[in-house]
Amino acid sequence: MVIQELTKKYDGKTVVDSVTFEIPKGKVLSLIGPNGAGKSTVMGIISRLIARDEGLVDFAGTDIKKWKSRDLSKKLAILTQSNHIQMKLTVRELVAFGRFPYSGGRLTPEDEKIVDQAVKYMELKEFEDRFIDELSGGQRQRAYIAMVIAQDTEYVLLDEPTNNLDIYHATNMMKIVRKLCDELGKTVVLVLHEINYAAFYSDYICAFKDGKITKFGTVHEVMTKENLTEIYGVDFAIQEVHGRPMSIYY
Repeated sequence: MVIQELTKKYDGKTVVDSVTFEIPKGKVLSLIGPNGAGKSTVMGIISRLIARDEGLVDFAGTDIKKWKSRDLSKKLAILTQSNHIQMKLTVRELVAFGRFPYSGGRLTPEDEKIVDQAVKYMELKEFEDRFIDELSGGQRQRAYIAMVIAQDTEYVLLDEPTNNLDIYHATNMMKIVRKLCDELGKTVVLVLHEINYAAFYSDYICAFKDGKITKFGTVHEVMTKENLTEIYGVDFAIQEVHGRPMSIYY
């Protein structure tokens, strides 16, 4: 997927300014930056949840706007910050939504098999008949990820998947993200505020500031004291942990 010269304005203010980059296939890419830097807006444009003003999102050689929704949903899945489904659903019923692009709501035996595999993969078997609103935050997040797995797309877009999770559940969520890439071969794009999670679990980082990309590259290329100080405007110290650059800001 190639993003070219994306621009978005709200009330005359440019919030995404001529953004261009390519999403590395089969890798984990994290979008980082201060609040209001434009990263979630870019994610929304990539997933067609937000209309772009200018630019191009080239997906498999075709402008993503020209894809039929059903065809695109077999290739790309997104979880936004607010995944609040109002219906009274069990875990299994939620996960089954991931098969909608294929079954149209009438699950085949093959669909049921894939749903079962996704539930087991996310270790939700003992909860599959419980209602979503009865689960903890961490369990609920796992159920949504299981739905994405059942959707069986090559690209997975996650907008702040660790939001509102404690350290334990946030860390587990990032381990799941790594498994989606390493074990299931997904290309994963994340919006993250916690830069140490981005550093430890990503392959590439795209850093935004004021609607523009300031740095793009591997974790080691982007996660330097100088780069982070430029991006966030505060002083950083960097130390290596298990071969990854971890940051301390002060």
